[in-house]
Amino acid sequence: MQNEVELSIKEYSKMMTDLMILCFTLALSFMFWVISMTASAYSGSVYPVSPWRWFFSLLIPLTLTLRAVKRRSLDYTGALGAMVVGFILTVANFSFLFALFAFFMTSSKLTRWKGDIKKRLDPEYKEGGQRNWVQVLCNGGVPTELALLYMIEVGPGEMPIDFGKQYSASWICLSLLGALSCSAGDTWASEVGPVLSKSKPKLITTWKEVPAGTNGGVTAVGLFASLLGGLTVGGAYLISQMLFVNDLHLAVPQWPIVAYGGVAGLIGSLLDSLLGASMQYSGYDKTTGKVVNYESKTTERICGKPILDNNAVNLFSSLLIALILPGLAWGFWPKL
Repeated sequence: MQNEVELSIKEYSKMMTDLMILCFTLALSFMFWVISMTASAYSGSVYPVSPWRWFFSLLIPLTLTLRAVKRRSLDYTGALGAMVVGFILTVANFSFLFALFAFFMTSSKLTRWKGDIKKRLDPEYKEGGQRNWVQVLCNGGVPTELALLYMIEVGPGEMPIDFGKQYSASWICLSLLGALSCSAGDTWASEVGPVLSKSKPKLITTWKEVPAGTNGGVTAVGLFASLLGGLTVGGAYLISQMLFVNDLHLAVPQWPIVAYGGVAGLIGSLLDSLLGASMQYSGYDKTTGKVVNYESKTTERICGKPILDNNAVNLFSSLLIALILPGLAWGFWPKL
């Protein structure tokens, strides 16, 4: 009887949490739309969000988020953060949504892939990933800010990346794509490398062999996976351009988007490893036989200092890629 009561309480709590997520999302998105319409009525420089775009931007992220919660890819705090990120990116540009979708879905599947092996390597491994709001915002915070800047610059809608016609907006688009590709590259490398690599990882700062799971450890398999992760995000962005951008044939070629995503994924993974090796503590715990991120009497230091945690490393890596890489791309981007 007591077990039935506890089960009923858990089901009721889950239902109320789902309702809270739905109500929060509706209130946030409706407020965003009302502010947009009101501001556009008084200022010609502010672009309104159409009702259909608002509805689509609410429906798609909500559907994906609820699915992620059921599959345990997100906890409830992560779901709230993902809804905010997904809604803003979708309102701004459907290409942003496609890139975000490619990053999140592939990363979630790879996190669950070969979970039995990862449990033996990582003491903090959670089945399905179970990302919380901190992890969501560290990966999606920079793209969300860039999406808001994009709407201020050109308004909600899709456009080709063309520095000759829309210099600042193209810069923002590549910054956002670079940040998501960086996150994808790092996730692919950390999820695929330890499982498929037949050789021990090497520390990026000294190139000495280190145990699997060490922050800053890289393998050839992991680096190749980071390149594929970035290419996947870039490919998703390009597909959305082909679907939603009018008169795409009048713009400069858009195929470099895929290559840019791959480069951002690879460089982002290397940058993440460099920060992890120098500013994130890694030690070998003799009692468990695993690599851990904390200091104790039973751990032997491998590398790094306890300055940043994994979330902070991810945030700084995506931020640096978003700031630096578009400037390099501008020099090589096709011009009419």
